[in-house]
Amino acid sequence: MPGGPATVLYLHSSSGRYGADRQLHLIASGLDPGRYRPLVVLPSPGPLQHDLRASGVEVLVRELGVIRRQHLTPAGIANLAARATRDAVQLSRLVSRRQVALVHSNTSVVLSGAPAARLSGRPHVWHIREIYSRFGTWWPPYRRLLLSAAGLPCVSQATTEQFGTPNARVRVVPDGLAVDPTRAPRAEARRALELDPEAPVIAVLGRISEWKGQDVLVQALADPRLRDRGAIGLIAGEAWPGAEDRLSRVLALARDLGVSDRLRLSGFRDDLGTVLGAADLVAVPSTAPDPLPGAAIEAAAAGCAVIASAHGGLPEIIRDGVTGRLLTPGDPAALAAVAAELIADPGARERLGGAASADVRERFAPRRLLDAIQSLYDEVVG
Repeated sequence: MPGGPATVLYLHSSSGRYGADRQLHLIASGLDPGRYRPLVVLPSPGPLQHDLRASGVEVLVRELGVIRRQHLTPAGIANLAARATRDAVQLSRLVSRRQVALVHSNTSVVLSGAPAARLSGRPHVWHIREIYSRFGTWWPPYRRLLLSAAGLPCVSQATTEQFGTPNARVRVVPDGLAVDPTRAPRAEARRALELDPEAPVIAVLGRISEWKGQDVLVQALADPRLRDRGAIGLIAGEAWPGAEDRLSRVLALARDLGVSDRLRLSGFRDDLGTVLGAADLVAVPSTAPDPLPGAAIEAAAAGCAVIASAHGGLPEIIRDGVTGRLLTPGDPAALAAVAAELIADPGARERLGGAASADVRERFAPRRLLDAIQSLYDEVVG
C-alpha cells in the first residue's frame, strides 16, 4: 500500500487452538506483507500466543471484554459494557501509538474493538463466527451494535441470515482450512489413544458444551444398533474454563445409560491426525445451529466419513450422500442408524471421505479466505 503496509489490530476472545483461534493464526500469518501488517491482542497467555509469535506475528496479552453465556444478565451486561469502555480508552492509545489503520475483532463476542475503533476514528471489521439463535431478547440490540461495523464478514450463509434484510456490509467469507490434516495409520492411532483395535469408533471433536452434541453421541451409544457392535464414542476436546460442569453432565449421562465403558475422553490433542486416524466416523451432532465448525472441515479434508446435523453452516460443508451424511439435529436414534449403516459399509465410508477431501480442500482453500479478507480491508481502509 502507499507508504508501506497498513497495520491491522486484531482482537480475539481466546488463546487456544480451537476453530476461531486457528482461523486467526491463518489470517494474521498469511497476510501479504506488502499490504498489511498484523498486531494481535489476546486476553490471556496460551498456545495461540506461541503459535503466532513463532510465525513472526507480534502479540500483546491483556484483558478484553468478551461475552460469555454467564454474562447474559442485566448486571453482567453492565459490567461488560464498563469493561469495554475502559478497554476503548487503552486500545485507542495503542491504535494511535502504533498507527493502526484498521481494527478487526476476530469473533463477534469481543466487545472492546467497536468502541476502541470509534474513539480512535478507525474503521472496524467484526468477524461473525456465531449464530445467536439462543440469545433471546439480547439479540435485537446486539444485532444493531454489530451492524455499526464497517465490514461484517460472516463465516457461512447461515450466519448472514440472522441479520435479516440484506446489507452491503454483511458478506459471506468462509473460513479456510487452517491445518492440513493427515490421518495417522489406524493401528498406530488406536495404540496412542489406548482404544480397542477392532471396535468401531465414532469421534466428536471440539469444545465440550451444552450444544455441540456430546450428549447426543452418548445417547446414540446406548442404541442397540451401536451397543451390539461395541461401538466406542471418542470425545476429543475440553470444556471452557469455568464450565467444567458440562463435562460432568456428559459423564453422568453415560453412567445413567450404562455406556461409560464405551466412552473415551482424550481431552484436547494437538495431534489431530491421531484422533482422525483412530476414528471410523466423525460426528458433528450440534443441537443448535453451528456457524461453520472447523471440526467438520478438517475431518472432511482428511478423508473421514462425516455425519453432521442438518442445520447452521454444516450443510454448506457436507453434501448429504455425496461428501458425508446429514441428519436431524438432536436425534440420537438418527445418529445411531446412520453410524451403524456406515460402520457396516467400509466402502461407503471410503467413497464419502474421498469425495469430501477433494471438495473441501478446493472450496475452503486458505488462499480464498486470505484474498477475501484483504479485499475487504482494501475497501474499508480506502
